[in-house]
Amino acid sequence: MSISQKVADALIRNKVEFVTTVPCKQLAGVIEIVDQDKRFLHVPANKEDEGMGLCAGAFMGGKRACIIMQNTAIGVTINTLVTLIQYYNIPLPMLISYRGEVGERVACQTEMAVHTKALLAQLNIPTYHFHKPDDVNELDGILNHAFMAKKPVAVLMDAAFWSAAR
Repeated sequence: MSISQKVADALIRNKVEFVTTVPCKQLAGVIEIVDQDKRFLHVPANKEDEGMGLCAGAFMGGKRACIIMQNTAIGVTINTLVTLIQYYNIPLPMLISYRGEVGERVACQTEMAVHTKALLAQLNIPTYHFHKPDDVNELDGILNHAFMAKKPVAVLMDAAFWSAAR
């Protein structure tokens, strides 16, 4: 079973019904599965902060939601994370491709990698870094905790995680 399918299966097991995505080459396999699986309502977003607003609306409508995005947009999501997601205790799993680390082929992606973990730590958002394919086995517990605690959680999935899975 592919890593992408394992990620999607963890979302299903944790009763995630609404997924919003922003395009990302590393996450394309998960996005394709979510888009084709009728157990998910998949709503692509133009920007990550917009996607977080969609997830908040889904939560307020009684659905468990998740956003799939790149770390390079963490900066534009800070206001939405603090004034909407955290203020209203909205559980929001963020499955994030961790671009810019060792193995990155696009130079402009590297700068945000320097700041991603520090920004998430400053916001007190629990952050998990998936580096090896077996790390996917932790996703069920992470998702369960996010929904139980009614908090956002970040799962950074780096190039090594995805390339080792191929």
